[in-house]
Parts: sequence; structure tokens; C-alpha cells
Amino acid sequence: MTILQPVDTAPRAFAPEPVTDDEAAAMFRAALNLFRLWEVTDEQAATLLDLPLRTYRRWKAGEIGRINRDGKARLSNLMGIHKALRIIFREPQRGYAWMQKPNVAFAGKTALGIMLGGELTDLMRVRRYLDAERGGW
Repeated sequence: MTILQPVDTAPRAFAPEPVTDDEAAAMFRAALNLFRLWEVTDEQAATLLDLPLRTYRRWKAGEIGRINRDGKARLSNLMGIHKALRIIFREPQRGYAWMQKPNVAFAGKTALGIMLGGELTDLMRVRRYLDAERGGW
């Protein structure tokens, strides 16, 4: 005879695992590809990542330093934006081009233009918009 075991159904507090340095470095390398596909300049990329241009170029050359919590959050949002665009657009090129196209939801600005405000919240604004468009929220 099988004895049933009680299942613990007590709610638990959500505690996300922090992004590791290796994961952040991998996201940075992926972001380099996104920046190329989105036609982002080095100066713009440095703004998106809140890095001095010289540091960004050093990291781009492969000398990735320590990525702080803010940098990890920025990279995570960029990956979320990329994911949402891949879900929304069947053809990847349309998603890449969308970043440079004026958008009514952003008062005629481009998504890239919004993100170049330089604040983490600017990246989050574009990500939230895309998540809502794809039905993720």
C-alpha cells in the first residue's frame, strides 16, 4: 500500500538568485552582438551600460572587468528586450530595426532614444512596454 506524503504548500518569499560574474560576462558578450545588430555606436553602448567609453572599449576588446549590480541589471534588461523582440517579430531583422524606428508609445521617439536617457529606468521602460505588447505582463 502506498502512503501519501503531505505536501508543503506554505507560501515562500521570493528570493531571486543574484547574477553571477560569469553570467554577467556572458550577457555582456551577447550585448555586443545586439549592439551591432541594433546599429548602436560605442558611445551609445557606453551610455546604455553606464560605463566610461574607454572602459567599454577595453571590455569590448575582451578585458571585461567586474560588473557591478547596476551593470548586471542593465544587461539583464537588454536581454529581456531582445527576448521580447524575438517573440514579437518573426523575422529577427524587423526586431533589430524596430529599435531605430519612431514609436507612438514613446511620443515619437525611438526605443533606442528612450534608452539613451542613460538611466536604468529608461531600459526598464522599454522592456516593460515590450513585455506588455507580447502579453508577458
